[in-house]
Amino acid sequence: MSDLIDVVVGRVVRAHGVRAEVIVESRTDEPERRFAVGSRVRLVPGRGGSGRTLTVASVRPHQGRLLVGFAELTTRTEAEGLAGALLEARVAADERPEDPQEFYDRQLVGLSVLRADGAVGGRIVEVQHPGVQDLLVVEVAPGERRLVPFVQALVPDVDLDAGTVTLADVAGLLEEA
Repeated sequence: MSDLIDVVVGRVVRAHGVRAEVIVESRTDEPERRFAVGSRVRLVPGRGGSGRTLTVASVRPHQGRLLVGFAELTTRTEAEGLAGALLEARVAADERPEDPQEFYDRQLVGLSVLRADGAVGGRIVEVQHPGVQDLLVVEVAPGERRLVPFVQALVPDVDLDAGTVTLADVAGLLEEA
């Protein structure tokens, strides 16, 4: 049995309607899995939440977000109290996405970044999701970071078992412009 970890999967935006439903901004690539009816999420303590666990009773798309009903919420007032709360799910630490070309942020952070010639060029310290494409934040020296677009053409190899990502032979990826 693998260790379990908590990962943030959404944020409650606000209450919706009179049935104690909330609008949730998904923070996962797998909302259909994390917010499936019967699944459980926890309100992150200190981040607008109480540590309380909630069970998804209903879910449907709503204007680019999710409209979620939780079994434990029975009034709009209870739902309003969750505005701004982060939601997390408990998952196996070694869990991987179904598609072998997809990765969770938590799998990438900490990996060594190798240049095309095999030399170590830095370490991934964060993954950003600004919109069109994800960005790897690579620390190339203490306090010095570079952004690398996380696309196949620039990052052709991710080896989780070896703890490395390899960059394409493209000048300027890790150097200061």
